[in-house]
Amino acid sequence: MFRQLSTDRFDTPAAELAAGPAPWLEWIEVEKLVVDDTYQRQIGKRGALNVRQIAENFDWSKFAPVIVAPIEGGQFAIVDGQHRTTAAMLHNLKKVPCQVVQADRAKQAAAYAAVNGNVTKTTAQQLYYARVAAGEQGALALQDVCSAADVRVARRNQVVAKMKVGETQAVGALARCLATYGKNTLITALQCITQTSDGNAGFVRATIIEALCSVLHKHEAWRESGETLLRVMDKFSFPDAWEEVAGGRDQIFPNTVVRLLAERLQKFLTGRFAQLEKRKAA
Repeated sequence: MFRQLSTDRFDTPAAELAAGPAPWLEWIEVEKLVVDDTYQRQIGKRGALNVRQIAENFDWSKFAPVIVAPIEGGQFAIVDGQHRTTAAMLHNLKKVPCQVVQADRAKQAAAYAAVNGNVTKTTAQQLYYARVAAGEQGALALQDVCSAADVRVARRNQVVAKMKVGETQAVGALARCLATYGKNTLITALQCITQTSDGNAGFVRATIIEALCSVLHKHEAWRESGETLLRVMDKFSFPDAWEEVAGGRDQIFPNTVVRLLAERLQKFLTGRFAQLEKRKAA
């Protein structure tokens, strides 16, 4: 599905357009590219990880043109793109595509701040959908899990009160639990939320998912009991459990919440399944 760009939501800028000289695109030898340390950052530990990731997954379709400004001596100061240029150099590439702008040092620094400071942050949900569209195996596996459990990843962040049954923002927790506990445990854990009571809208949360997975992983018989588990979980109140664990806290520590929720789930399920065994024996 494609859509055209629209400006309907936006007001026309009050200031007149003063964009400066138009830039141009050019392939430039990497040996001509330099970094101005007066405003540019060094490549630190996190930057080095970024360089390695770009290099290991190098693809021109993922390589945005490097923004540069011409300086004396036939060189070009990098305004944005030293990480991806360094990654290109690791593959012994001699040239990279550049957007050349006419800017003195002050404008270069201002452009650097604007490019790196005014970035629209991409959410984990948006990255998930991008990876699904790209056919990444991990994302497709997670999509299959969500489909089996009637869960849908929300495309944008939203308040819990407005979330519908099965909607979640907990992409990171889903991926972690899939890797740690496997497909079957994660599907069952999600079904314990979406297919019990009234569907528990707003409670497909990271801490709840992780608590359920940890308990079900320890108790295979509970996990494999199918409809029996879901009917038992009909009696478990996620809103009450959440209020007891996190409702009165000024600050929520996820690991603590996961542990406390897991303890409540363990106690609840132990008692309920014990009752079922007594009824069978009677």
